[in-house]
Amino acid sequence: MIDQPTIDRITDAAQIQDVVGDYVTLKKRGVNMLGLCPFHNEKTPSFIVSPAKGIFKCFGCGKGGNSVHFIMEHEQISYYDALKYLARKYHIEVQERELSPEEMAVRNDRESMFLVNEFAQKHFAHTLHHHIDGKSIGLSYFRERGFRDDIIQKFQLGYSLDQRDAFTQAAIKAGYNKEYLLKTGLTLEGDNNYLADRFRGRVMFPVHSLSGKVVAFGGRILKKDDKMAKYVNSPESEIYHKSNELYGIYFAKQSIVKQERCFLVEGYTDVISMYQSGIENVVASSGTSLTPGQIRLIHRFTENVTVIYDGDPAGIKASIRGIDLLLEEGLNIKVLLLPDGDDPDSFARKTNASDFIEYVERNASDFIRFKTNLLLADAGNDPVKRAGLVLDIVRSISIIPNSAVRGEYVKDCSTLLNVDEQMLYYEINKLKNAEQEKIATRRQTEITDAPHSAESESFVAKSAIGAKFEAHERHILEALVKYGDSTLYFTENENLPVTVGAYILFELEQDKLTFSLPLHALMIEEYRNNAHQEGFVAERFFLHHPHNEISTLTADLISEKYTLSKIHSKIKKIETDAERLDVLIPRLVFEYKNSVFIDMIKQKLIELKAANDSKNTVLYQQIMQDWDQLEVVKKQLSKTLGERIIIKL
Repeated sequence: MIDQPTIDRITDAAQIQDVVGDYVTLKKRGVNMLGLCPFHNEKTPSFIVSPAKGIFKCFGCGKGGNSVHFIMEHEQISYYDALKYLARKYHIEVQERELSPEEMAVRNDRESMFLVNEFAQKHFAHTLHHHIDGKSIGLSYFRERGFRDDIIQKFQLGYSLDQRDAFTQAAIKAGYNKEYLLKTGLTLEGDNNYLADRFRGRVMFPVHSLSGKVVAFGGRILKKDDKMAKYVNSPESEIYHKSNELYGIYFAKQSIVKQERCFLVEGYTDVISMYQSGIENVVASSGTSLTPGQIRLIHRFTENVTVIYDGDPAGIKASIRGIDLLLEEGLNIKVLLLPDGDDPDSFARKTNASDFIEYVERNASDFIRFKTNLLLADAGNDPVKRAGLVLDIVRSISIIPNSAVRGEYVKDCSTLLNVDEQMLYYEINKLKNAEQEKIATRRQTEITDAPHSAESESFVAKSAIGAKFEAHERHILEALVKYGDSTLYFTENENLPVTVGAYILFELEQDKLTFSLPLHALMIEEYRNNAHQEGFVAERFFLHHPHNEISTLTADLISEKYTLSKIHSKIKKIETDAERLDVLIPRLVFEYKNSVFIDMIKQKLIELKAANDSKNTVLYQQIMQDWDQLEVVKKQLSKTLGERIIIKL
């Protein structure tokens, strides 16, 4: 465990804009910063970072919190591992007590798999530089490719010995569990506990996450063997999803932001050679077709992508289909065709950065024009092929989200294809309408096929009950978080300060009221249990709470767009919430109580009807007494409230 003073030092050092800025391109928007949310697919930024409040908030998917919770969410790690991650980033020493056997047992699979991969990377790198086979086979290969030693070390390249289980035995001897060797795919298991290294006899390319963790490996065989694949990659696992990873993104992300462009290539050596030549804003899809997850990863850092092809027509046609996804994401795409016989690896070794960029500027073309010219060459004068070409290009244009950009492409294609613009627009609208119909049909099917069990109806009913008071509960919690430590008034006799938090707790306890939503009730309980501690500050306590849902809700509450109420006085001065706490806080509490009592009265009326229908006179009279008491309380509350002023916190 980490002590509170250390946690405070970490959270003070971890400025939200710096932490988030490692993963998301942020642009200044007034006092806040704006970017594309890394947690869901969006084309228009709705992800806000508030340096003043130390929080992030996405108004699209709803995620929010502080620096620690951003790392938790992004890296899918625990609260304390996120703290340690930030401590390393800001060079803060963390002293932890030794974990008990029980605590060691609850370390999850992800953490163990990351540790195994870290060991593997170091083992393969050590083998490359210090083992006789590593130096004579692996290191010689990399140097023949022209890789400098500093680049070999930067990309953490390695070598796996051409032995059945050399790595596996080394890992087990070092104390790593066979279970995680198998889960990461580093080790294969056969009958009778037969174990073998997946990557034996291969040079190793570690695949890094955005934060620099090794999530997978690619291994290239060096000996000629037609029975063995040239490249072998780690299988899908809990920490590696091929469709969400790009090779080189960890090393490229800062340069992508700085250059406002990302070069997209195919293989590991393409990335390394270009990086070594000075083109650092380069990533690879690692031989797979582009996926939405990979595209969103690029879109976090730039809207401009240049896809580099090596001039092989068959390869271009096979991969060009996936690039439509880039258009759909709203990216600006250029395509660069390298000279015959060159791939990004060989071309980068022949040029320096400035020559490469100059070549790009002279020869790159936009994707739609490139695709049109490519397909036109195939279609020739064949009218059927040309008609198919028109439809293919129209499909690509139709998925571009920006109507102005679509319009420009329609003009270009009209000229290139010698087709009337109106006809192109007609086909585009047909495709869009057909897609909308498919979506509507799918939604209707989902609704029709949805099960309607008693359990599901009960769940809906429970959700509705919680929703009745959700807004009132949020208002009170927002007041508690923002102003819980502020003095509301002083007692008449002893002139002692009564805080907003103490007042809210007293009023709730007086009428034995508990919040209907579990998370809201938990926050009240946490406040009650911790507010008495020395140095307690409500906003800081909840914002840095280890319970992720509490921290997220707190970020929501303190980033609300509206305030309690801005009331104009007779002299037309707008008073802030903090200046009117003595009016606003009691009103919030009474409005909540009023809504609860109105609901209770409605319930009593239902009970009265049931008692009357059953002709249960005794029960009817008892319920009537309860109803009368509730009506008295309601009238008192209504009198206290007067005109409704508070709309939203």
